[in-house]
Amino acid sequence: MDLRQLAALVGVAETGSFSAAARAMHTVQSNVSTHIARLERELGVTLVDRTTGALTPEGQVVVRRARHIQVELDALVADVAAVRDEVAGHVRVGCIGTVGRWLVPLVLERVTREHPKIQVVVVDATTTSLVPQLLADRLDLAIVNLPVIDPDLVTEPLFDEDRLVVAPEGHPLAGRGRVHLTDLGDHELLLEPKGTSFRDELDTQAAAMGVVLRPRAEVDGLRLIATLAFQGFGAAIIPSTAAPPWLEGSWDRVAVDGLARRTVGLARRRRGLLSAPARALRECIQETVRLEAGSMDGVHPLVGDDASA
Repeated sequence: MDLRQLAALVGVAETGSFSAAARAMHTVQSNVSTHIARLERELGVTLVDRTTGALTPEGQVVVRRARHIQVELDALVADVAAVRDEVAGHVRVGCIGTVGRWLVPLVLERVTREHPKIQVVVVDATTTSLVPQLLADRLDLAIVNLPVIDPDLVTEPLFDEDRLVVAPEGHPLAGRGRVHLTDLGDHELLLEPKGTSFRDELDTQAAAMGVVLRPRAEVDGLRLIATLAFQGFGAAIIPSTAAPPWLEGSWDRVAVDGLARRTVGLARRRRGLLSAPARALRECIQETVRLEAGSMDGVHPLVGDDASA
């Protein structure tokens, strides 16, 4: 089995056709077709439906393994370089948008200073989008909203942050400064969809107090929810970092008593070892949170010396 054959199959899976895979791989379509045909003969199965360009069930199985093999090969090269005290290579990290706004610039600055030969690719997305990418070997690490319940992932908490309400000018909650969770049942709110960890935790806490949260709209993405609230579409429950105090507008931050903090953490695959660059990035993320998170309004570090604060 040739690695080029596996790469060609992954290329078709990611682009949707032989011709697009050839362009992405900077080769000709006949080479892609030849590699996949040889792989099919070796395995004795059809991997790609030639009429649609879609993978067969067997092709999907092979692609999952092929992606893992590529990740391990990249890690092998990086780990060998690290033995020579030269941490170098690529790392792909996902990050939820509300956290990325303040954490990613600080982490990238630290990585550039301490490990200049590491190339970091950052994917900005929601937790529900990042988890499948992590499981599919498309990401090495992901900063996500916890809890994430999946037997194939390992998570570690980074920090807690307060939840609050953003209420646009003229909304009944605006100007109140502080409310109780039980007050929120009287208002329609911008919320994440059911099934997301942020929403499910809210519903659980509200139900314990006999409150049912009523959505004005359900949006999978806390940064977009915050933007809608800023623009006056409605009041929203969001994490503190989604509405930093220095961000001004015709809206109010309203503290909520009886509402627990949300936890943000770092997720990775359970199987396999992180490459040397990924381990270095993980350490940079942890150190940045330890040193900087405590200075962010409403953020409470859970790593390092400040974790007990």
